[in-house]
Amino acid sequence: MPAVPSGYSAVPQGNQPSCFTKIRMGLMMGAMIGGATGILLGGFMGFRAGLRGKELLLQCGKTVAQSGGSFGVFMGVAQGLRC
Repeated sequence: MPAVPSGYSAVPQGNQPSCFTKIRMGLMMGAMIGGATGILLGGFMGFRAGLRGKELLLQCGKTVAQSGGSFGVFMGVAQGLRC
């Protein structure tokens, strides 16, 4: 196995992301993951309830906003605690 050169790091020393950048990135990642989960769960619940068309889109939109928002805040707070 080749040796890693001394002084090597994945992120250069002078370019560490700020705490605000980490929190923002956690919030965005959480919102995307929560939104994707909301599409799946909202669509499934809407189909199961017999919704079609506009009602199904409204149900999916509400579920995406709720799950994306809550999971985004959760991930943002978690990244803030890690700063």
